[in-house]
Amino acid sequence: MRTDLPLSITHEVYGRCLCLGVHRAARALARRFDQALAPFGISHGQYSLLMSLNRPNAPRLGEAADFLAMDRTTLTANLKPLERRGLVAIVPDKDDRRSRRLHLTDAGRDLLKAAVPVWRRTHDEVDTHLTTNGKSLRRELAQIAAAF
Repeated sequence: MRTDLPLSITHEVYGRCLCLGVHRAARALARRFDQALAPFGISHGQYSLLMSLNRPNAPRLGEAADFLAMDRTTLTANLKPLERRGLVAIVPDKDDRRSRRLHLTDAGRDLLKAAVPVWRRTHDEVDTHLTTNGKSLRRELAQIAAAF
């Protein structure tokens, strides 16, 4: 048996690695929110994507990708089923025909409006598992995201 990578290092990584901790928590949260949003036929990722489009001015594809920390190709792939369902409209920008704007449709708004109470209840449940203020955790996660 090799001894140049002792089990103690594995324990150190497991106990210290933010990526591992955040990924494990994210997967658990994703499963919980996916389950809660299943009756609406959307995943937690689709809910977040749709909610990010609920703004006064429809964002350009690149702006939405940046906000969601996604590459444009992944965002485009994620938009396709939402567009097929009529929840999102992707239209050329009137000022720059090479650019596309993402519009939340009335059907998309109606779906989000119906899902918000379920999202809130699920979030309230999740928040009971936090030992600190959820605002501070979200602020720290946002700081990490902005730093990299």
